Amino acid sequence: MPHSRRSFLKTASAMPALSVARGAARRGIRIREVSHAFEDYQYRTPLKFGGVISDRCTLLNVTTVVEGPGGKTASGFGSMTLGNVWSFPSRELTYNQTLDAMKAMAARFTASANRYKETGHALDLGLGLEPLFLKAAADLTRELELAEPIPALCTLVTASPLDASLHDAYGKLHGVNVYHTYGPDFMTHDLSYYLGPDFKGEYLDRYVTREPKTWMPVYHLVGAVDPLADSDVKKRIGDGLPETLPEWIRYNGLTHLKIKLDGDNLDWDSERVIRVNQVAEQTWRGPKSAQLVYSLDFNERCPNVGYLIDFLNRVKERAPRAFDRIQYIEQPTGRDLRAHRENVMHAAARLRPVVIDESLTSVENLLLAREMGYSGAALKACKGQSQVLLMAAAAQKHKMFLCVQDLTCPGASLIHSAGLAARIPGVAAIEANARQFCPAANKPWEARFPGIFVIRDGRMQTGVLTGAGLGAV
Repeated sequence: MPHSRRSFLKTASAMPALSVARGAARRGIRIREVSHAFEDYQYRTPLKFGGVISDRCTLLNVTTVVEGPGGKTASGFGSMTLGNVWSFPSRELTYNQTLDAMKAMAARFTASANRYKETGHALDLGLGLEPLFLKAAADLTRELELAEPIPALCTLVTASPLDASLHDAYGKLHGVNVYHTYGPDFMTHDLSYYLGPDFKGEYLDRYVTREPKTWMPVYHLVGAVDPLADSDVKKRIGDGLPETLPEWIRYNGLTHLKIKLDGDNLDWDSERVIRVNQVAEQTWRGPKSAQLVYSLDFNERCPNVGYLIDFLNRVKERAPRAFDRIQYIEQPTGRDLRAHRENVMHAAARLRPVVIDESLTSVENLLLAREMGYSGAALKACKGQSQVLLMAAAAQKHKMFLCVQDLTCPGASLIHSAGLAARIPGVAAIEANARQFCPAANKPWEARFPGIFVIRDGRMQTGVLTGAGLGAV
Protein backbone atom coordinates (compact mmCIF):
# COMPACT_ATOMS: atom_id res chain seq x y z
CA MET A 1 0.00 0.00 0.00
CA PRO A 2 2.64 2.69 0.85
CA HIS A 3 4.42 2.51 -2.50
CA SER A 4 1.30 3.45 -4.45
CA ARG A 5 0.68 6.55 -2.32
CA ARG A 6 4.32 7.63 -2.54
CA SER A 7 4.43 7.09 -6.27
CA PHE A 8 1.28 9.12 -6.72
CA LEU A 9 2.69 12.09 -4.82
CA LYS A 10 5.95 12.03 -6.75
CA THR A 11 4.33 11.96 -10.15
CA ALA A 12 0.96 13.65 -9.66
CA SER A 13 2.08 17.08 -10.78
CA ALA A 14 3.24 15.66 -14.11
CA MET A 15 0.65 13.01 -14.96
CA PRO A 16 -2.91 14.09 -14.02
CA ALA A 17 -3.78 15.48 -17.47
CA LEU A 18 -3.64 11.95 -18.88
CA SER A 19 -4.66 9.86 -15.89
CA VAL A 20 -7.79 11.76 -14.87
CA ALA A 21 -9.09 12.59 -18.33
CA ARG A 22 -12.04 10.17 -18.28
CA GLY A 23 -13.46 11.48 -15.00
CA ALA A 24 -12.70 15.10 -15.81
CA ALA A 25 -14.81 14.97 -18.95
CA ARG A 26 -17.92 14.38 -16.86
CA ARG A 27 -17.36 15.78 -13.38
CA GLY A 28 -13.86 17.22 -13.17
CA ILE A 29 -12.92 20.78 -12.25
CA ARG A 30 -9.93 22.99 -12.82
CA ILE A 31 -8.71 26.00 -10.86
CA ARG A 32 -9.58 29.40 -12.25
CA GLU A 33 -8.37 31.69 -9.45
CA VAL A 34 -7.06 31.42 -5.88
CA SER A 35 -6.70 34.27 -3.38
CA HIS A 36 -5.86 34.41 0.31
CA ALA A 37 -6.08 36.75 3.31
CA PHE A 38 -5.23 36.75 7.02
CA GLU A 39 -7.11 37.55 10.23
CA ASP A 40 -5.44 38.07 13.62
CA TYR A 41 -7.03 37.46 17.02
CA GLN A 42 -5.92 37.65 20.64
CA TYR A 43 -6.93 34.79 22.92
CA ARG A 44 -9.17 35.75 25.80
CA THR A 45 -7.01 33.59 28.05
CA PRO A 46 -3.61 31.95 27.47
CA LEU A 47 -3.35 28.37 26.23
CA LYS A 48 -0.39 26.21 27.23
CA PHE A 49 0.62 23.19 25.18
CA GLY A 50 3.93 21.57 24.48
CA GLY A 51 5.45 23.64 27.27
CA VAL A 52 4.69 26.90 25.41
CA ILE A 53 2.13 29.58 26.28
CA SER A 54 0.11 30.94 23.35
CA ASP A 55 -2.05 34.06 23.50
CA ARG A 56 -2.94 34.76 19.85
CA CYS A 57 -3.73 33.18 16.51
CA THR A 58 -3.67 34.02 12.81
CA LEU A 59 -6.30 32.65 10.47
CA LEU A 60 -5.49 31.92 6.84
CA ASN A 61 -8.58 32.29 4.64
CA VAL A 62 -8.52 31.01 1.05
CA THR A 63 -11.07 31.54 -1.71
CA THR A 64 -10.85 29.39 -4.85
CA VAL A 65 -12.89 29.76 -8.02
CA VAL A 66 -13.12 26.55 -10.06
CA GLU A 67 -14.53 25.78 -13.49
CA GLY A 68 -16.38 22.64 -14.50
CA PRO A 69 -17.59 21.16 -17.76
CA GLY A 70 -19.34 23.66 -19.97
CA GLY A 71 -17.62 26.63 -18.31
CA LYS A 72 -19.75 26.62 -15.16
CA THR A 73 -17.92 28.17 -12.18
CA ALA A 74 -18.23 28.05 -8.41
CA SER A 75 -16.37 29.66 -5.52
CA GLY A 76 -15.12 27.68 -2.53
CA PHE A 77 -13.86 28.86 0.85
CA GLY A 78 -11.45 27.37 3.34
CA SER A 79 -10.04 28.67 6.61
CA MET A 80 -7.54 27.43 9.19
CA THR A 81 -5.65 28.83 12.14
CA LEU A 82 -1.97 28.65 11.25
CA GLY A 83 -0.97 27.12 14.61
CA ASN A 84 2.74 27.73 14.17
CA VAL A 85 3.59 26.87 17.79
CA TRP A 86 2.21 23.38 17.20
CA SER A 87 3.10 22.79 13.55
CA PHE A 88 6.53 24.49 13.55
CA PRO A 89 7.96 24.13 17.08
CA SER A 90 11.48 25.54 17.23
CA ARG A 91 14.20 26.28 19.72
CA GLU A 92 16.03 28.39 17.14
CA LEU A 93 13.26 30.49 15.60
CA THR A 94 10.91 32.97 17.24
CA TYR A 95 7.12 32.93 17.08
CA ASN A 96 7.15 35.71 14.49
CA GLN A 97 9.77 33.97 12.36
CA THR A 98 7.78 30.73 12.11
CA LEU A 99 4.54 32.64 11.54
CA ASP A 100 6.16 34.76 8.81
CA ALA A 101 7.44 31.58 7.14
CA MET A 102 3.90 30.20 7.06
CA LYS A 103 2.57 33.45 5.62
CA ALA A 104 5.25 33.34 2.93
CA MET A 105 4.26 29.73 2.20
CA ALA A 106 0.63 30.77 1.83
CA ALA A 107 1.63 33.26 -0.86
CA ARG A 108 3.72 30.65 -2.67
CA PHE A 109 0.90 28.10 -2.47
CA THR A 110 -1.58 30.59 -3.91
CA ALA A 111 0.77 31.33 -6.79
CA SER A 112 1.37 27.62 -7.45
CA ALA A 113 -2.34 26.86 -7.45
CA ASN A 114 -3.02 29.72 -9.87
CA ARG A 115 -0.54 28.15 -12.29
CA TYR A 116 -1.93 24.64 -11.88
CA LYS A 117 -3.85 23.61 -15.01
CA GLU A 118 -4.84 20.00 -14.33
CA THR A 119 -8.40 18.74 -14.15
CA GLY A 120 -10.06 16.24 -11.84
CA HIS A 121 -11.97 15.70 -8.62
CA ALA A 122 -11.07 18.04 -5.75
CA LEU A 123 -9.19 15.15 -4.16
CA ASP A 124 -7.00 14.78 -7.26
CA LEU A 125 -6.22 18.49 -7.35
CA GLY A 126 -5.42 18.59 -3.65
CA LEU A 127 -3.07 15.63 -3.88
CA GLY A 128 -1.56 16.85 -7.12
CA LEU A 129 -0.68 20.20 -5.55
CA GLU A 130 0.89 18.65 -2.45
CA PRO A 131 4.33 17.84 -3.93
CA LEU A 132 4.49 21.36 -5.35
CA PHE A 133 3.79 22.76 -1.89
CA LEU A 134 6.41 20.57 -0.25
CA LYS A 135 8.97 21.79 -2.78
CA ALA A 136 7.94 25.41 -2.16
CA ALA A 137 8.47 24.88 1.58
CA ALA A 138 11.98 23.50 0.96
CA ASP A 139 12.77 26.44 -1.33
CA LEU A 140 11.58 28.92 1.28
CA THR A 141 13.72 27.30 3.96
CA ARG A 142 16.77 28.07 1.83
CA GLU A 143 15.70 31.50 0.66
CA LEU A 144 14.77 32.73 4.14
CA GLU A 145 17.92 31.07 5.55
CA LEU A 146 15.88 29.50 8.33
CA ALA A 147 17.83 27.85 11.13
CA GLU A 148 15.48 24.85 10.90
CA PRO A 149 13.63 23.41 7.88
CA ILE A 150 9.90 23.96 7.54
CA PRO A 151 8.31 20.69 8.73
CA ALA A 152 5.94 18.64 6.60
CA LEU A 153 3.25 19.13 9.26
CA CYS A 154 3.61 22.90 8.94
CA THR A 155 3.29 22.62 5.17
CA LEU A 156 0.07 20.61 5.49
CA VAL A 157 -1.42 23.10 7.93
CA THR A 158 -0.65 26.03 5.63
CA ALA A 159 -2.06 24.18 2.61
CA SER A 160 -5.20 22.94 4.38
CA PRO A 161 -7.47 25.96 3.76
CA LEU A 162 -6.67 25.87 0.05
CA ASP A 163 -7.40 22.15 -0.05
CA ALA A 164 -10.65 22.76 1.85
CA SER A 165 -11.65 25.48 -0.62
CA LEU A 166 -11.25 22.99 -3.49
CA HIS A 167 -13.59 20.47 -1.86
CA ASP A 168 -16.01 23.25 -0.95
CA ALA A 169 -16.02 24.57 -4.52
CA TYR A 170 -16.38 21.07 -5.99
CA GLY A 171 -19.54 20.38 -4.01
CA LYS A 172 -21.00 23.81 -4.80
CA LEU A 173 -20.31 23.44 -8.51
CA HIS A 174 -22.38 20.25 -8.52
CA GLY A 175 -25.00 21.61 -6.11
CA VAL A 176 -24.46 19.01 -3.37
CA ASN A 177 -22.67 18.55 -0.10
CA VAL A 178 -19.15 17.43 -0.98
CA TYR A 179 -19.57 14.23 1.06
CA HIS A 180 -22.07 13.14 -1.63
CA THR A 181 -19.24 13.22 -4.20
CA TYR A 182 -16.90 10.60 -2.76
CA GLY A 183 -18.40 7.65 -4.63
CA PRO A 184 -18.02 6.27 -8.18
CA ASP A 185 -20.49 8.77 -9.67
CA PHE A 186 -18.01 11.60 -9.04
CA MET A 187 -14.60 10.18 -8.17
CA THR A 188 -12.06 9.81 -10.95
CA HIS A 189 -10.42 6.70 -9.46
CA ASP A 190 -11.16 4.06 -6.89
CA LEU A 191 -9.03 4.06 -3.75
CA SER A 192 -6.53 1.56 -5.09
CA TYR A 193 -5.08 4.40 -7.20
CA TYR A 194 -4.12 6.27 -4.02
CA LEU A 195 -3.76 3.52 -1.41
CA GLY A 196 -2.83 0.32 -3.22
CA PRO A 197 -4.48 -2.96 -4.27
CA ASP A 198 -6.11 -3.67 -0.90
CA PHE A 199 -8.63 -0.96 -1.82
CA LYS A 200 -9.45 -2.15 -5.34
CA GLY A 201 -13.05 -1.40 -6.24
CA GLU A 202 -13.59 0.71 -3.11
CA TYR A 203 -14.36 4.43 -2.95
CA LEU A 204 -14.28 6.95 -0.16
CA ASP A 205 -18.04 6.63 0.32
CA ARG A 206 -17.29 3.30 1.98
CA TYR A 207 -15.35 5.13 4.70
CA VAL A 208 -17.41 8.30 5.18
CA THR A 209 -21.17 8.72 5.45
CA ARG A 210 -23.27 10.89 3.17
CA GLU A 211 -25.15 12.43 6.09
CA PRO A 212 -23.72 13.71 9.38
CA LYS A 213 -24.42 12.38 12.84
CA THR A 214 -27.24 14.39 14.39
CA TRP A 215 -25.43 15.26 17.63
CA MET A 216 -21.91 14.76 18.94
CA PRO A 217 -20.46 15.27 22.43
CA VAL A 218 -18.01 18.17 22.67
CA TYR A 219 -14.58 17.76 24.22
CA HIS A 220 -13.71 20.73 26.44
CA LEU A 221 -10.02 21.55 26.76
CA VAL A 222 -8.61 21.73 30.29
CA GLY A 223 -5.30 23.49 29.67
CA ALA A 224 -2.31 23.06 31.94
CA VAL A 225 -2.72 26.59 33.30
CA ASP A 226 -6.53 26.67 33.31
CA PRO A 227 -8.13 27.28 36.74
CA LEU A 228 -10.01 24.34 38.19
CA ALA A 229 -11.53 26.29 41.08
CA ASP A 230 -12.10 29.87 42.23
CA SER A 231 -8.91 29.66 44.31
CA ASP A 232 -6.90 29.13 41.10
CA VAL A 233 -8.08 32.40 39.55
CA LYS A 234 -5.52 35.17 39.99
CA LYS A 235 -7.55 37.84 38.19
CA ARG A 236 -10.98 37.52 36.64
CA ILE A 237 -11.36 38.25 32.92
CA GLY A 238 -14.89 39.48 33.49
CA ASP A 239 -16.21 39.04 29.94
CA GLY A 240 -19.28 37.03 30.93
CA LEU A 241 -17.88 33.66 29.89
CA PRO A 242 -16.94 30.92 32.37
CA GLU A 243 -13.48 31.08 33.90
CA THR A 244 -13.16 27.88 35.95
CA LEU A 245 -13.83 24.24 35.11
CA PRO A 246 -17.01 23.99 37.25
CA GLU A 247 -18.37 27.11 35.56
CA TRP A 248 -17.72 25.65 32.11
CA ILE A 249 -19.28 22.29 33.03
CA ARG A 250 -22.47 24.00 34.20
CA TYR A 251 -22.49 26.52 31.32
CA ASN A 252 -22.23 23.92 28.52
CA GLY A 253 -23.47 20.79 30.32
CA LEU A 254 -20.10 19.18 29.58
CA THR A 255 -19.40 15.46 29.84
CA HIS A 256 -16.15 15.20 27.82
CA LEU A 257 -12.87 16.75 29.02
CA LYS A 258 -9.52 16.85 27.22
CA ILE A 259 -6.80 17.22 29.84
CA LYS A 260 -3.47 18.79 28.86
CA LEU A 261 -0.49 17.34 30.75
CA ASP A 262 3.19 18.25 31.02
CA GLY A 263 4.87 14.88 30.37
CA ASP A 264 7.94 15.72 32.46
CA ASN A 265 6.56 15.56 36.01
CA LEU A 266 4.88 12.30 36.96
CA ASP A 267 3.56 13.66 40.25
CA TRP A 268 2.03 16.76 38.65
CA ASP A 269 0.51 14.87 35.71
CA SER A 270 -1.17 12.20 37.82
CA GLU A 271 -2.35 14.73 40.38
CA ARG A 272 -3.78 16.93 37.62
CA VAL A 273 -5.96 14.12 36.26
CA ILE A 274 -7.09 13.14 39.75
CA ARG A 275 -7.98 16.73 40.62
CA VAL A 276 -9.83 17.32 37.34
CA ASN A 277 -11.80 14.14 37.99
CA GLN A 278 -12.69 15.28 41.51
CA VAL A 279 -13.89 18.65 40.28
CA ALA A 280 -15.90 17.08 37.45
CA GLU A 281 -17.56 14.56 39.77
CA GLN A 282 -18.45 17.24 42.30
CA THR A 283 -19.87 19.54 39.61
CA TRP A 284 -21.70 17.20 37.23
CA ARG A 285 -25.45 17.15 37.88
CA GLY A 286 -26.67 15.72 34.61
CA PRO A 287 -28.48 12.44 33.91
CA LYS A 288 -26.78 9.28 35.13
CA SER A 289 -26.85 7.96 31.56
CA ALA A 290 -24.37 10.67 30.53
CA GLN A 291 -20.96 9.44 31.61
CA LEU A 292 -17.88 11.57 32.15
CA VAL A 293 -15.23 10.89 29.50
CA TYR A 294 -11.59 12.06 29.34
CA SER A 295 -8.84 12.24 26.75
CA LEU A 296 -5.24 12.96 27.73
CA ASP A 297 -2.74 15.02 25.77
CA PHE A 298 0.97 15.12 26.67
CA ASN A 299 1.91 17.00 23.45
CA GLU A 300 4.80 14.58 22.81
CA ARG A 301 6.61 15.52 26.04
CA CYS A 302 6.82 12.10 27.71
CA PRO A 303 10.50 11.05 27.71
CA ASN A 304 9.58 7.45 26.83
CA VAL A 305 6.72 4.99 26.86
CA GLY A 306 7.72 3.82 30.33
CA TYR A 307 6.71 7.22 31.69
CA LEU A 308 3.23 6.80 30.18
CA ILE A 309 2.77 3.32 31.62
CA ASP A 310 3.89 4.48 35.08
CA PHE A 311 1.47 7.40 34.84
CA LEU A 312 -1.48 5.19 33.85
CA ASN A 313 -0.75 2.69 36.60
CA ARG A 314 -0.55 5.48 39.16
CA VAL A 315 -3.89 6.98 38.08
CA LYS A 316 -5.52 3.55 38.06
CA GLU A 317 -4.29 2.85 41.57
CA ARG A 318 -5.17 6.22 43.09
CA ALA A 319 -8.35 7.07 41.15
CA PRO A 320 -9.81 4.01 39.41
CA ARG A 321 -12.93 5.90 38.25
CA ALA A 322 -10.75 8.52 36.56
CA PHE A 323 -8.78 5.77 34.84
CA ASP A 324 -11.97 4.10 33.60
CA ARG A 325 -13.07 7.40 32.05
CA ILE A 326 -9.96 7.75 29.86
CA GLN A 327 -11.16 7.22 26.27
CA TYR A 328 -7.76 7.66 24.60
CA ILE A 329 -4.31 9.22 24.87
CA GLU A 330 -2.80 11.48 22.23
CA GLN A 331 0.73 10.97 20.96
CA PRO A 332 2.79 10.91 24.18
CA THR A 333 6.36 10.91 22.81
CA GLY A 334 8.33 12.79 20.11
CA ARG A 335 7.01 13.16 16.58
CA ASP A 336 10.08 11.77 14.79
CA LEU A 337 9.03 8.13 14.82
CA ARG A 338 11.93 6.85 12.74
CA ALA A 339 14.49 8.44 15.05
CA HIS A 340 12.88 6.81 18.10
CA ARG A 341 11.79 3.36 17.06
CA GLU A 342 12.35 2.25 20.67
CA ASN A 343 9.21 4.13 21.77
CA VAL A 344 6.77 1.39 20.83
CA MET A 345 3.27 1.71 22.25
CA HIS A 346 2.09 -1.92 22.35
CA ALA A 347 2.04 -2.21 26.15
CA ALA A 348 0.49 1.23 26.70
CA ALA A 349 -2.15 0.66 24.02
CA ARG A 350 -3.28 -2.47 25.89
CA LEU A 351 -4.24 -0.17 28.76
CA ARG A 352 -5.92 2.57 26.70
CA PRO A 353 -6.00 3.51 23.00
CA VAL A 354 -2.93 5.57 22.03
CA VAL A 355 -3.44 7.70 18.92
CA ILE A 356 -0.85 9.12 16.55
CA ASP A 357 -1.17 12.88 16.07
CA GLU A 358 1.79 15.17 15.31
CA SER A 359 3.56 12.40 13.37
CA LEU A 360 0.52 11.74 11.20
CA THR A 361 1.49 13.61 8.03
CA SER A 362 1.02 10.78 5.52
CA VAL A 363 -0.49 7.34 5.11
CA GLU A 364 3.07 5.94 5.30
CA ASN A 365 3.46 7.42 8.78
CA LEU A 366 0.09 6.01 9.79
CA LEU A 367 1.31 2.52 8.89
CA LEU A 368 4.63 3.09 10.65
CA ALA A 369 2.80 4.22 13.79
CA ARG A 370 0.60 1.13 13.67
CA GLU A 371 3.72 -1.02 13.37
CA MET A 372 5.09 0.73 16.47
CA GLY A 373 2.00 -0.10 18.50
CA TYR A 374 -0.20 2.96 18.11
CA SER A 375 -3.78 1.75 18.12
CA GLY A 376 -5.50 4.86 16.83
CA ALA A 377 -5.23 7.99 14.71
CA ALA A 378 -6.09 11.62 15.45
CA LEU A 379 -7.55 13.15 12.30
CA LYS A 380 -7.49 16.93 11.87
CA ALA A 381 -8.90 19.29 9.27
CA CYS A 382 -5.67 21.27 9.54
CA LYS A 383 -3.87 18.45 7.69
CA GLY A 384 -6.11 18.87 4.64
CA GLN A 385 -9.40 17.30 3.60
CA SER A 386 -7.71 15.22 0.91
CA GLN A 387 -5.08 13.78 3.26
CA VAL A 388 -7.52 13.19 6.11
CA LEU A 389 -9.97 11.26 3.94
CA LEU A 390 -7.24 8.87 2.78
CA MET A 391 -5.91 8.48 6.34
CA ALA A 392 -9.44 7.75 7.57
CA ALA A 393 -9.89 5.05 4.94
CA ALA A 394 -6.53 3.43 5.71
CA ALA A 395 -7.11 3.55 9.48
CA GLN A 396 -10.55 1.97 9.16
CA LYS A 397 -9.14 -0.76 6.93
CA HIS A 398 -6.77 -1.62 9.78
CA LYS A 399 -9.52 -1.31 12.42
CA MET A 400 -7.81 1.52 14.29
CA PHE A 401 -9.44 3.76 16.90
CA LEU A 402 -10.34 7.14 15.37
CA CYS A 403 -10.89 10.62 16.75
CA VAL A 404 -11.13 14.06 15.17
CA GLN A 405 -9.42 16.97 16.91
CA ASP A 406 -9.17 20.64 16.16
CA LEU A 407 -6.37 23.18 16.36
CA THR A 408 -8.44 25.68 18.35
CA CYS A 409 -10.38 26.13 15.11
CA PRO A 410 -12.86 29.02 14.94
CA GLY A 411 -15.49 29.89 12.36
CA ALA A 412 -15.35 28.05 9.04
CA SER A 413 -12.46 25.88 10.23
CA LEU A 414 -14.62 24.51 13.06
CA ILE A 415 -17.41 23.75 10.59
CA HIS A 416 -14.87 21.93 8.43
CA SER A 417 -13.60 19.93 11.43
CA ALA A 418 -17.12 19.18 12.65
CA GLY A 419 -18.08 17.90 9.20
CA LEU A 420 -15.26 15.38 9.30
CA ALA A 421 -16.09 14.24 12.82
CA ALA A 422 -19.76 13.88 11.99
CA ARG A 423 -19.17 11.74 8.90
CA ILE A 424 -16.25 9.46 9.75
CA PRO A 425 -17.55 6.23 11.31
CA GLY A 426 -16.26 5.47 14.78
CA VAL A 427 -15.52 9.06 15.77
CA ALA A 428 -17.44 9.54 19.02
CA ALA A 429 -16.88 13.20 19.93
CA ILE A 430 -15.59 16.51 18.63
CA GLU A 431 -13.25 19.18 19.98
CA ALA A 432 -14.23 22.85 19.88
CA ASN A 433 -11.61 24.85 21.76
CA ALA A 434 -12.04 28.25 20.10
CA ARG A 435 -15.19 28.93 22.10
CA GLN A 436 -12.92 28.95 25.18
CA PHE A 437 -9.85 30.76 23.86
CA CYS A 438 -10.92 32.74 20.78
CA PRO A 439 -14.68 33.40 20.98
CA ALA A 440 -14.32 36.69 19.07
CA ALA A 441 -13.53 34.74 15.90
CA ASN A 442 -16.66 32.61 16.40
CA LYS A 443 -19.02 35.53 17.02
CA PRO A 444 -19.92 36.23 13.35
CA TRP A 445 -20.90 32.59 12.90
CA GLU A 446 -23.11 32.03 15.95
CA ALA A 447 -26.36 33.35 14.47
CA ARG A 448 -25.92 31.33 11.27
CA PHE A 449 -24.97 28.05 12.96
CA PRO A 450 -26.17 28.24 16.58
CA GLY A 451 -26.11 24.45 16.92
CA ILE A 452 -22.38 24.42 16.11
CA PHE A 453 -21.19 27.46 18.04
CA VAL A 454 -23.56 27.46 21.02
CA ILE A 455 -23.11 24.28 23.06
CA ARG A 456 -26.01 22.90 25.11
CA ASP A 457 -26.16 19.63 27.08
CA GLY A 458 -22.50 19.04 26.24
CA ARG A 459 -23.31 18.39 22.58
CA MET A 460 -22.90 19.99 19.16
CA GLN A 461 -25.75 19.82 16.63
CA THR A 462 -23.73 18.44 13.74
CA GLY A 463 -26.83 17.34 11.86
CA VAL A 464 -27.18 20.85 10.42
CA LEU A 465 -24.04 20.45 8.27
CA THR A 466 -25.84 19.45 5.09
CA GLY A 467 -25.35 22.50 2.87
CA ALA A 468 -23.53 22.55 -0.45
CA GLY A 469 -19.75 22.11 -0.45
CA LEU A 470 -18.35 21.79 3.06
CA GLY A 471 -21.55 23.37 4.38
CA ALA A 472 -20.05 26.56 5.83
CA VAL A 473 -20.82 29.29 3.28
